[in-house]
Amino acid sequence: MHFFALSTQLTRRSEAGLVAMATETEHHAMFLDPDFPAVDSSVFCDYTTPLSKLLADVTWLRPQDICKQPQLFPDDPVKAHPKQGILGDCWLLCACSMLLKNQHLLNKVFPPEQPLWGDCAYHGEFRFRFWRNGHWIEVRVDDRLPCINDTLCFSRCQSPRAFWVALLEKAYAKLHGSYERLWAGQVCEAMVDMSGTIVVRWSLKGAESSQQSSDTQTQHTSNGTILSQLSLELKERCAISCCVHSASMGVPELGQFHAMSVVEWTNVVTTTGDQVELIRIRNPWGRRSWVGVWRESGSGWASLEASCTQALLRRTAEGEFWMDVKEFQQEFDEITVGYPISVAGHLQSIYTGSFLTHSHQIKGRWVKGHSAGGCRNNSTFISNPKFWLKVCERGEVLLSLLQYGLPEPPAEGGTRQHPHLQAIALHVWKVEKKHFNLVRTLNKPPLVSHTHAYDREVVVDTHLNPGFFLLVPSTFLQGAEGRFLLRVHSSCSTSLSVMKSTPPPLQHCSEGEWETISCHGSWSVGSTAGGSRNFATHGHNPCIPLTVTYDPGGNNVRVTLRQNRPENALHAIGFHIYKVPAGGSGSLLTPGSMCPVVSCVPHAHSQEVSVFCHLKPGEYVVIPSTYQPELSAHFTLTLLRRIHRKAMQSEELLGHAVQEVSCISVMR
Repeated sequence: MHFFALSTQLTRRSEAGLVAMATETEHHAMFLDPDFPAVDSSVFCDYTTPLSKLLADVTWLRPQDICKQPQLFPDDPVKAHPKQGILGDCWLLCACSMLLKNQHLLNKVFPPEQPLWGDCAYHGEFRFRFWRNGHWIEVRVDDRLPCINDTLCFSRCQSPRAFWVALLEKAYAKLHGSYERLWAGQVCEAMVDMSGTIVVRWSLKGAESSQQSSDTQTQHTSNGTILSQLSLELKERCAISCCVHSASMGVPELGQFHAMSVVEWTNVVTTTGDQVELIRIRNPWGRRSWVGVWRESGSGWASLEASCTQALLRRTAEGEFWMDVKEFQQEFDEITVGYPISVAGHLQSIYTGSFLTHSHQIKGRWVKGHSAGGCRNNSTFISNPKFWLKVCERGEVLLSLLQYGLPEPPAEGGTRQHPHLQAIALHVWKVEKKHFNLVRTLNKPPLVSHTHAYDREVVVDTHLNPGFFLLVPSTFLQGAEGRFLLRVHSSCSTSLSVMKSTPPPLQHCSEGEWETISCHGSWSVGSTAGGSRNFATHGHNPCIPLTVTYDPGGNNVRVTLRQNRPENALHAIGFHIYKVPAGGSGSLLTPGSMCPVVSCVPHAHSQEVSVFCHLKPGEYVVIPSTYQPELSAHFTLTLLRRIHRKAMQSEELLGHAVQEVSCISVMR
């Protein structure tokens, strides 16, 4: 492995400077992380896991206090692999093993050239990077690690002198809020966080794929046979993990829900000429737990040539064991496969081996009452966010919908809970854009889709012909809010954009009609960018007058605010509607001293936000704003109001014309 050339060099540098370390650190203040201190709150979250038994037993030590001559990586590559401690984070350690197969990813997560123990510049600080929601973020930690009796109590390397795993685990715990929040998780989530790749999960127990298609030519083979169709080369390039969901006959000590890493696949020929595919598995617990025919003294080895047997067993490290494919599929319930990723950042298809050299991503949001339409069983499905995908030539297209995950409401006592995931799905329709009818399209079965699943990410891998496609991400429940990232990787040229939607048709009654008024304006730094009502400058925002003259009962006004900014640079926007006091003037309105009658909050990082409401006849002002003050942007405010047919000719206020806010005096 390439990184060990670097790690050996770093080790020698560290050892040479250890003698001077004590005097050097007297002149350098050691870094103490104020955001993740060496206290119980960094270890514990809600005290509901077995970790609660450690309360008051944990001490925090730096590596040089744990052993002599600490290293990041050991000289022996085999000793670099992670070994699980008393924290139930086998899922994280499987992703750590993935980094050891890819020097580029390892450098991405753990930037090289950081000061080590013994360096003059060493002051106990380490930097890590994790991929979250579309971009890489940096996490800094100090190197004080939780210990019991002067020994690391959580994950470590096979070598007791190597600390890259313990430091990475601490950074990931900080990202999640505490070590206890790492107890039990999904391998796929950790793989994505440490690579930015796309990851799929396959059941080995005959379950059908969650990807559905109305065109059998676009759907890949279902779970059970996919594994056997992957080439050995692809299997070696992929990050693959396997897990059990319940106690196994062949692995009796595993209990429930344990993940392991797949280290190697190889084909061997028995003495009778039969071909057998063997798989080398690593158990994060660091001990060999397999008791099948390919265990170290199992009967399976007698079927091979002695030289072949010796070669395979020689490369079996601590915590590793072999099994054949049949045993693998019988003993494990699920495998997790990460798409290989090149140095250039291109994903490689696990189905065809092609590199997906074109990629796009767009962020979006489901907002209750506006764009959280729920599943296709709901009449409001049409209100979900919609995106155009243009495919320029036939090719493989990989679609991913990743939800951010919202913190659950605090439990009694204010305890933070694990992120709450919605059941999400992604649907794809082929459309003729020139003759496109949204309602008619959505009433047809989608070309391909992923059924709703309580996963952080759902994935659709298919082949598409040239043309336009409509993508609709949805939650299962109507009104379920959340933010998401839509990603497209393809072997062919593609483009991805937001479908600019208009407000859904409103019900017209025979006694009235609807009038549309569009106002264009801007938030300007230093003058009209006042921010939300949380800031004293809120009243500096543009004020748009609204006159309501007709109230037949029910909702009679729709207000829609759209910011004119690219999808990757959206501000959090919202608006408030204030009633102008009788006899008063909108120009004398002081929003800070009044309560709005209608609000479109919380401010959302969306291209467009909207409210459909009931207002009594009278004078109002609408104040659009960004959440933070001093943010510049242009916007369009669209007002739909119900008016009486007979009164249309006499309407003079606002009228039918499109008005420019720049022509309206800004009211205070």
